[in-house]
Amino acid sequence: MTSAPDLTRGRSAVHAASGKRLGAARPRQEGPTDLRLVPPALAAWATAALMLDASPGSTGIVAGCLAAVALLPWTRRAGWASWSRASAAAVLLCVAAAAASAGLHGADLRRGPVPGLARSYATVTAEVELTSDPRLTRPRVRGDHVTPTAVLIDAEVRRVHDSGGATAATRTPVLLIVDVGSGRRGGRPAADEAGRSPWLGLLPSTRLRVSARSAPALTGGDRIAAVLRVRGETEPEVVGAPSDAQRLAGRLRAGLREATDGLTPDARALLPGLVVGDTSRITPELEEAFKETDLTHTLAVSGANFTILLALLLGPPGLAQRVERRGLAPRLGISLRATAVLGGVLSLGFVVVCRPDPSVLRAAACGAVALLALATGRRRSLIPALATAVLLLVLYDPWLARSYGFLLSVAATGALLTLAPRWSAGLRRRGVPPRLAEALGAAGAAQAVCAPIVAVLSARVSLVAVPCNLIAEFAIAPATVLGFAALAAAPAVMPVAEALAWCAHWPAEWIATIARTGAALPGAGVDWPGSWTGAALLAVVTSAVLLVGRRLLRHPWWCGVCGLLLALAVVQPPPLTRVLTGWPPPGWRLVMCDVGQGDAMVLAAGEGAGVVVDAGPDPQLVDHCLRALGITRVPLVVLTHFHADHVAGLPGVLRGRTVGAIETTGFEEPAEQAAFVRRQAAARRIPVTRAAAGEQRRTGELSWQVVWPPPSPPPNPSPGSPPQVLPGHPEPEGPNDASVAMLVRSAGLRLLLLGDLEPPAQRALARSPAAEALRRVDVLKVAHHGSAYQDPGLIRRAAPRLALISCGEDNTYGHPAPGTVAALRAGGAAVLRTDRDGALAVLEGDGGLRVARD
Repeated sequence: MTSAPDLTRGRSAVHAASGKRLGAARPRQEGPTDLRLVPPALAAWATAALMLDASPGSTGIVAGCLAAVALLPWTRRAGWASWSRASAAAVLLCVAAAAASAGLHGADLRRGPVPGLARSYATVTAEVELTSDPRLTRPRVRGDHVTPTAVLIDAEVRRVHDSGGATAATRTPVLLIVDVGSGRRGGRPAADEAGRSPWLGLLPSTRLRVSARSAPALTGGDRIAAVLRVRGETEPEVVGAPSDAQRLAGRLRAGLREATDGLTPDARALLPGLVVGDTSRITPELEEAFKETDLTHTLAVSGANFTILLALLLGPPGLAQRVERRGLAPRLGISLRATAVLGGVLSLGFVVVCRPDPSVLRAAACGAVALLALATGRRRSLIPALATAVLLLVLYDPWLARSYGFLLSVAATGALLTLAPRWSAGLRRRGVPPRLAEALGAAGAAQAVCAPIVAVLSARVSLVAVPCNLIAEFAIAPATVLGFAALAAAPAVMPVAEALAWCAHWPAEWIATIARTGAALPGAGVDWPGSWTGAALLAVVTSAVLLVGRRLLRHPWWCGVCGLLLALAVVQPPPLTRVLTGWPPPGWRLVMCDVGQGDAMVLAAGEGAGVVVDAGPDPQLVDHCLRALGITRVPLVVLTHFHADHVAGLPGVLRGRTVGAIETTGFEEPAEQAAFVRRQAAARRIPVTRAAAGEQRRTGELSWQVVWPPPSPPPNPSPGSPPQVLPGHPEPEGPNDASVAMLVRSAGLRLLLLGDLEPPAQRALARSPAAEALRRVDVLKVAHHGSAYQDPGLIRRAAPRLALISCGEDNTYGHPAPGTVAALRAGGAAVLRTDRDGALAVLEGDGGLRVARD
């Protein structure tokens, strides 16, 4: 057997004989993987996750573990080997430490007066210290409106005053919800107020005095003891300035945002996220595209960001298992110890700039694994380093044990250290070029391990994740390095920072384009059970695919066939899809898209063209519907009224399509949604017009007449005059009664689209000049999702052969109302609804009307 000194001398001889200052590339410096720290790290992880809710019992766990450690010497008589006793002692000590740490952190949620005040929903005055950056909530559609915008801030209550005048010092984690989007001020929409809110400029470690209504946390098992809801109309009352480190980090981040102000929207949003995890400019649309392609890790601070910086200093991770190293440090002749010190300084700067909160600490710790690999050249030290990082982080912050982000980071890093080298070596043996093999091995390993966890979070599996990550990988490094250079230059020389940011915007745009393109593919992802059972099933499926794929690698032709089938499943060419699924049916005239609780319809207007009537509540759903129909050109978008369940999906209609104009009602309420529509149109230079009764249009075989609302009355002759209302037309009481209603003619079919008209407007429509044209239509789009509020006279006049209702499955409004469905059927109409029948296509068939379901 070769001794360790002989092995060392042999490696040194090979290194010296290479004739290169940096040594030979091939000699390996690794032995069997050292797994001794893995069981203690996993035991601490599991203990922390379980004991956070059972902190009163943590004392017993600690005492039991310490007693067991004390008894271990007695196991020598039972024949236990010394290494077994040492391993058992390490596991028990780590369990005891994790239980103690989790017990202390869990007790923070019950300590002090704040939890009791929250249970009684008391109004309190509290002094809080911010522990995170403020962040805006994403707009969510609920029914016909968008939830008010709010600012969320993690904080700790340091002192609290209740309504009785009692004061108590404490240290309790809470969530501040600042209601900055609950209304309008000064004539500006609330969304704009939220964007300019002074609460968004606060830095972590700032101390505030707030008056708030307390409430319990919405879900159990969270790291907050209470929610403090603060009214955002007033300026935040600062009682303590942020720390010097946070002020420095704030200046650097603000400088980067300023340097990127002149870039394109995607680059302006993406660069701060790539560099320092600042996602405040990321739009919901772009965020959804990154989720669909599993590129979300590029939008947040991760170990990958840190690894890129270390690679610049120390060399690429692929050389960590060899004697030869690259990077600036070895070429400048800096020793390994000095290089490690530089890496530590870089780590500290990274944590300061990106905020020392748990997610950033997690990223720095996982990046430190790469630091150790690059500094030592020993791959065998990576698994112990990862286990050590997990152990220290879980002991420092036990709440990480329940964090999906932490689980994904560890899983991805573990896959890159264990599976990726073997897979890349196997690909090289089969003739794949080394660089491509390394990239494929890394992307495939990370995806295989992380996909089951992602499925739990999103209930979806991405089929384009590996190719999108592979293609984006070439742009992530230059974007990150140039972005960090712009960050460093911004405080000193802003023109230089702007020039660097301009250079970085090219790779950033490339990443955004990849995300948007991948997400736009019809088969980009498939729905999957969003539970741990679904995750286990996906793991089994992945293992089976890997086993089959390993055999297929020996048969290039079969690999090509499988690759072609996968490409067809992702791209889903319309001709092939139509043959296999029958959707969309040839000759369709109207399609009612299944967009949940909302409205979205498409009227055929020629090859690849369609007039869109309403956009539904979700951009993704309406975009998917239009792509399935092959719609690339939209001559006109008609938004019947401005409720969110009809207009919030507008970005999905505009995505990647040529749009001629947008037509809306003249009743611009809710004002926030009307402003949203105008912003979307202005950003794409699309004209916006108002519809009025009497308007007639045609495109190809499609023609339509607007039958409601009536034309707006002329302006009042004097400020004191009462508003003028046209005879027979009541002033709309709300957005529903101002809906645009249309009588459409398409290839011999007559279709009446009523928007969300309520009975007063329906009765007025039945008395209007257009009433005669409304008799005996072929298709009726039932008003207001089939609600109970319908005018029987208008239904009898229309006497449709087919009634279509757009509503969401299990909606809380009871749509459609049983009485409305019964009245339609009593009049001889066949009734179809999207919540049960899915998307519906109306077409002419033999003998007249036919309907196809998706």
